[in-house]
This record gives sequence, structure tokens and C-alpha cells, in this order.
Amino acid sequence: MITVMRKHHKTLMIIITVLVCISFSWYWNKSDFSAMGSGAIGKVYDRDVSQIEFQRNVRLLRLASQLGMRDLVTELTAGAQNENEAFENFSWNLLVLRHESDALGIEPTTNEIASEVKKLPAFQGEKGFDITRYTELTDQVLAPNGFSEAQIEELAADQIALDRVKKLLSAGISLPEGEMRDSYEKAYAKMDVTVLPIPMESLMQLQIPDEEIAKAYEARKAQLKSDEKRKVKFVQFALTDEQKKLTGKARVDVLQKLADQANDFTEALQAKGADFDLVVANFKLTPKESGEFTQAEPDPELKAAPSLAPAAFALTNESPDSDAIQTPDGFNIMHLMKIQPSRPLTLDEARPKLVEDLKKQQAQQMAALKATDAAGKLREALKGGKSVAEAASAAGVQAEKLPPFALADPMPSASPGASPDPKKERPDMPYIKRAASNLEPGSVSDYINTPEGGLLVLLEKREKIDPAQYEKERTSLEARAMENRNQVVFAEWLRERRHAAGVAEPKAEPAAPTAPG
Repeated sequence: MITVMRKHHKTLMIIITVLVCISFSWYWNKSDFSAMGSGAIGKVYDRDVSQIEFQRNVRLLRLASQLGMRDLVTELTAGAQNENEAFENFSWNLLVLRHESDALGIEPTTNEIASEVKKLPAFQGEKGFDITRYTELTDQVLAPNGFSEAQIEELAADQIALDRVKKLLSAGISLPEGEMRDSYEKAYAKMDVTVLPIPMESLMQLQIPDEEIAKAYEARKAQLKSDEKRKVKFVQFALTDEQKKLTGKARVDVLQKLADQANDFTEALQAKGADFDLVVANFKLTPKESGEFTQAEPDPELKAAPSLAPAAFALTNESPDSDAIQTPDGFNIMHLMKIQPSRPLTLDEARPKLVEDLKKQQAQQMAALKATDAAGKLREALKGGKSVAEAASAAGVQAEKLPPFALADPMPSASPGASPDPKKERPDMPYIKRAASNLEPGSVSDYINTPEGGLLVLLEKREKIDPAQYEKERTSLEARAMENRNQVVFAEWLRERRHAAGVAEPKAEPAAPTAPG
């Protein structure tokens, strides 16, 4: 298969890669991971999913990102708001995708997988597939992380399965002409918008009476609990400062030795009647201890890898020892020392949070009332022929004119480089776009609550779309709109399949409007 393309290329590195894959086979093999080690983190299709299986999927996500598999990563991490949620969504969704594609009889052939691998962005040179780039990635990325070329082929098969599932789901989807034109106009017409902020800082200076705090405490007592805390001791099989500078074969060799040592240690822990401290002593290691920490705020010693804190919270008094957990510089093995369970908070302990929540709640209510009053005055003033500045002054609010923008930038046929830099966009812009897209020119929105405060949006003007420009963009528009529709259909299918598999719903915030479709 793919390995054939390298049969006579850098033979020595192939041998090294094979050796490393053998040494990591206990850790990365594609067998029933639920039967390995301890620390099940959930169930899917009525079977346990172990921490080690979850970690493997996390590393597959990182590999997929390095390979440039944008579609696979985007579809299987949809809804994630941070790195940990991306890891979680990808791991569960990958398990669901594989199960469902098997049920649908989707089995990519060897030739199809080889062809998919050759198309991966990470391997493209000036003339297409570049064997040098392929070799560099397999030598420098796969082996040091305990992977082999098999994992590239594994992800390629997942991409093919994803494409075929989406194709099956998209059968019969159509986009009416009128709907496409309306969506195009709404998405790509430039808008002149004025924002009217409703400041909340002064409103947050409210004093909350003790009786209101006590009443809120009684109403929310069942939910007001401390975070569960853990304390662990752990050993590390890690690169020294000098070894961290190593690259290529030298780094692979050292990591292989560390993996072997970590494997020997975990095997000793699995012996009947094994004691963590005695095993540590037998291996002549120096354990470290964490302080008490929560899952949201891990101990500084456990911040070397995102998987360490979740692994610590997967430990139980009955199964207190973790599997070997790979970090950027080696492996950690943890032992649970103490669990401090979550407990109800006293009124004094809950007071700071209650006060903050009550202040925020009351400030939002006051801001909404102020905004409703201001919006009414604005509408009346604008109807009376006053300018936006005059109407804002009469309503007692400040007006901030924004540069013209479209709901979706750039045009469908524009090059990727024409896209605005999201880092330079103001944080509340998605809320402004969403509100403006639903307004008629000359109208004012209702109050919009944002993470930064609150605001009103006034749409002054929406430009008319040039019919010739619409026809020019039609092909690109239709392709993009259909892809967006397909994404929605796939997301709904995946949500239903996750539910059937027994997986919790992914966390997600409402998305800002994008391209039509």
C-alpha cells in the first residue's frame, strides 16, 4: 500500500519506524481498548471506553490536523469552544462515525485509501504528491508519538467514510432559486450599521441586600456545591533537558526506551497485590505529589498535557492507578491519593458567587429596560426625520458607526486571502451581524445581550446586489450553499447517532450567521 511507495527510500528510517511501532503496540494498537487498563471514561454502544482509547483518539486528532485534514477535523469537532471540548467531540464522534459507516457497509479499498493519502495537503509539493514530504512527516512526527504509517491510512479511511456518509445524506437535498437569491442578497450585500452600546459597568455597582442573597441561596442550595478535588502522586519517565534538544532517530531511540520503562512499570502495577509505593521503590524512582486540585484548575505539575487532569479524575479508590499517559516529553503514571468529594456550600461560602450573579442579573434587567426605552425613542425620532446622531442623543445613548460590512466575507469566488482576519474583528461582531441580518433598513433591533455587555443595532442601509455579479458568483454560491446544507444535515445525523450510541450531547453555542444555505 502506501509503504510500497517508500520501499527503497530511506530504508534505515523505515526499520527504525517499524521498531518504534512494535515497542508502542501495547499503547496504540487498534484492538478492544475497553479491555485494557483502568479508568473507563464513558460508554458507547453499551461498551466501556477507556482513558487509553480516548487518548489515542486525541492523538489522532492532532495527527489529522498536521495532515491538513480540515474536513474531518471540522466535522468531528463541531460545537467545540475550546481545546478540551475539541478532543472530547472528536473522540466520541470518531467512534460513532466508524460504527455507523460499518453498519452502512462502507469499506474503503486499499487502492482508495492509498489514493486518499496521496491527496492529503501535508504531502503536496509543486507537482502533487511529494514523497520527500511524506517521508519527513512519517519520520519526524509518527514514530516519536508512537504512531506508524498505519494511522495515516486509518485516518484516510475515516475521511472516505465521512465523505460517503455525507453523500448518502445529501441525496435529495435541493436549493430553490428564490431562496438562493434571497440568501445571497442577505449574506453578501454590504450594510451600513450603527451600534448603540448599553453600558453595564455602572449598573454592576448595585448593593444586594442580605435578604435577597439569603433568598437566592435557599432557591439554589441544591446546585451550590464545591468542586470535587483530587490529590495524586505520580512518576515520570521523561526526557532530560539535554534529551529534549534531540531530533530524528536520536529522539526516537530515547522515547522508545522511556516507553519500554513505562510499560514495565505499568505491568508491575497490574500484578496481583501490587502496591504503587513498593513498585516505585523497586524501580528506584522518585515520585512527585500534587496539591489538591479541581478538574477545572489542575495542579501546575499536571499542566504538561491536557489529558493528565481528566485521567486523574477517571481514577477511583477501587482502581487508583492510571495507565501510562504520554506527554510531550515522555510518560506519566499516576496514583490516586485522596478524593475530596463535592459538598454543599454554606451561605458564607456561596455569598461571593451569589452576589456576582445577582448583580449581573439585575444589571442585565436594568440594561434591558433602558434599551427598550431607548429603542422606542430612537424609532420615534427616526420616523420624525431626525438623523441617527440626533435620534441617539434624544434617546440618551451613544452612537458608534461601523465600517460597512457584509454578513459573509468574502464573495464565494474570492481567494482565501481576501477573508478578513478574525483576530481583528471585535468580539461582539457575531451578535451585531446576526441582529443586522434580520433588520429592514431604517429599523432598530431589540436589546441584545452580549458577553461584553449589551447593545442596540440600527441598520441604516443595505446595498442592492448587482444581478450580473450574482450570475457571476452563482456556481461558487451554489456549491458553498449546498456544502453548508450538507454540513447541517450531517450534524443533525451525527447528533441522532450519538444519542443512539449513548453519547452525551456536545456543548455548543449558537453559531453566528455565515454564508447562505
